[in-house]
Amino acid sequence: MSTTTVETSATVTEDRPAPAGRRRRARGERSLSASLAAHGILIAGSVVALFPVAWLVFLSLGPDKDDYLHPGGIWRKMTFDNYTFVLQHTNFFDWLKSSLIVSLGTTVLGVLVAATTGYAVSRMRFPGYRKFMWVLLVTQMFPVAVLMVPMYQILADLQLIDSYLGLILVYCTTAVPYCAWLLKGYFDTIPFEIDEAGRVDGLTPFGTFVRLILPLARPGLAVAAFYSFITAFGEVAFATTFLLDDQKYTLAVGLQSFISEHDAQRNLMAATAVLIAIPVSAFFYLVQKNLVTGLTAGGTKG
Repeated sequence: MSTTTVETSATVTEDRPAPAGRRRRARGERSLSASLAAHGILIAGSVVALFPVAWLVFLSLGPDKDDYLHPGGIWRKMTFDNYTFVLQHTNFFDWLKSSLIVSLGTTVLGVLVAATTGYAVSRMRFPGYRKFMWVLLVTQMFPVAVLMVPMYQILADLQLIDSYLGLILVYCTTAVPYCAWLLKGYFDTIPFEIDEAGRVDGLTPFGTFVRLILPLARPGLAVAAFYSFITAFGEVAFATTFLLDDQKYTLAVGLQSFISEHDAQRNLMAATAVLIAIPVSAFFYLVQKNLVTGLTAGGTKG
């Protein structure tokens, strides 16, 4: 058989259509059963994630404090009176102001300290730089109950009890170690040649950090800012201990005012909780573009 005959036979075989019912799937194409299973898992996960939020909103529309015991009756008497009461007859806006001051202060100060710390450990090789990062990690092992008394004593000596600054400093002790680890891993992904280029152009190390490195590290900074903001916005134990004036209560502490020794106004608590979620959702919307990028890139090198 000649070479031409073999090549012609191979061409005919390749061009021959596949038998019916045996269509070859393209690369990356999933079967119908696999697609249904994947969509089913995603739908189930979405329901699990959204149901508590939807249930909270639903309970907040019940006018009576015991409606949570008979949620079916809420459909017939839905009202926004709980929101009106919280906004007009409580210190909600004072609590919101305090929460924003403390949360934004913790975010700015915490990210600033964490960014400089992470950059220094990533770029500079000073004695004990590895042990320093592990010391930061060890500080996260102590429970709140152990830290409460010494922190109270320190703030009392500094006359920072019942002050926003004192609470911001306390929250930074929680936010800075984690954010420093996160940003150190992110700075490791930025080529060192950029620092060298900055020195060639006459920039100081701090100028290189501010003008060249920080713009490239925006996704990592967004993650650190989001973590710091959420940590400070929802914390209860330290805020309850170090804030004495009810006008300075944060939202998380003010929420407890609806619970007394013999009573609990759960309808007002539900409405307040929904209102509390609005600033957090707005902050998440602002940083969402860089959030996923920062989470994935920061974990590639450690």
